[in-house]
Amino acid sequence: MKLYLAILLSLCYGILFSQDEAVNRFTLDVNLFYGTILEHNSDISHLITDHPTGLILSYNRKTYGFKDWESRYNYPDWGFSFIYQDMKNYNLGENYSVYAHYNFYFFKRHLNLRVGQGIAYTTKPYDKETNFANNAYGSDLLSTTYMMLNYKKENIVKGFGLQAGISVIHYSNANIKAPNTSTNTLAFNIGANYLLDYENEPEYIQSTEEKKFKEKIKYNIAFRTGVNESDIIGVGQFPFYIVSAYADKRLNRKSAIQLGTDVFFSKFLEELIYFYSVAFPELDVSGDEDWKRVGVFVGHELFINKMSIITQLGYYVYYPYDFEGQVYNRIGLKRYFGDKLFGAITLKSHGAKAEAVEFGIGVRL
Repeated sequence: MKLYLAILLSLCYGILFSQDEAVNRFTLDVNLFYGTILEHNSDISHLITDHPTGLILSYNRKTYGFKDWESRYNYPDWGFSFIYQDMKNYNLGENYSVYAHYNFYFFKRHLNLRVGQGIAYTTKPYDKETNFANNAYGSDLLSTTYMMLNYKKENIVKGFGLQAGISVIHYSNANIKAPNTSTNTLAFNIGANYLLDYENEPEYIQSTEEKKFKEKIKYNIAFRTGVNESDIIGVGQFPFYIVSAYADKRLNRKSAIQLGTDVFFSKFLEELIYFYSVAFPELDVSGDEDWKRVGVFVGHELFINKMSIITQLGYYVYYPYDFEGQVYNRIGLKRYFGDKLFGAITLKSHGAKAEAVEFGIGVRL
């Protein structure tokens, strides 16, 4: 699991480091936050005992339109974040996280939306002997996502500025290891920022690219894999394999729609079926049920330079064993290497119930 999460962070960092800038201007910012853990699941109610606090430190590389995609997205920042969070609960402990992030700007660049993805280390994960009350984190390394919406003003006085807003911080290991009830923190934050070399900031460059964009239908083949575990603690981690084939059609420079199929080979489900057949005869599970699944999906891909964000909604058309319902969804990141090859990190879930973090490779023809 630690290897998979390390690959996740490396890909996120690689996405950002690959974007060379003609002018290197950056800001540093710090935010303090105070919030509450949302009770998205009644099973974690015993872990919500106080208001979490923490801080967010960030490095933000600015863009000015030296590449067309920058003006297309209103000159976003990209960078790295560190979050320290005291969960204010003995069993949850403290979390230390690192992220790769983007900042998107609206309303004359005063409203700032940040989206970050990374890895967290938690000091008190579940332990069947010493910390059995922590059913939120089944491992010491977690996948984490955060979003921050700030009203932000830069360079108020000699490069210094202020910001304030709200943040949502999510921690989960995506069923790599049970238990995995996860936590979501809603927080209010306030902080300051500093623009280095503020006296020499360049002008923003308007795009000269043509608005019309045409591309033929592309055909994709992807292979995804990883490990996960059912919700039954101690059953064990098992590999899974997914083969996907789909077509996509670019609508414009930003967006494409997708239509395709997935074939799932999930070994944890095979083990879960066997476990239920032996341990819970009242469930009427024979143990011979087929654990493979086939789904069809529609999706959307948002292109941002060499990376993209994918969202997909699927339905199992071959579904011999009932597990979490026939509708599934997927969200994640793709990174293109040239015009055809890509790598991907995606989260597959059933509604808000995560099944697996998927690491994939593929080709777009």
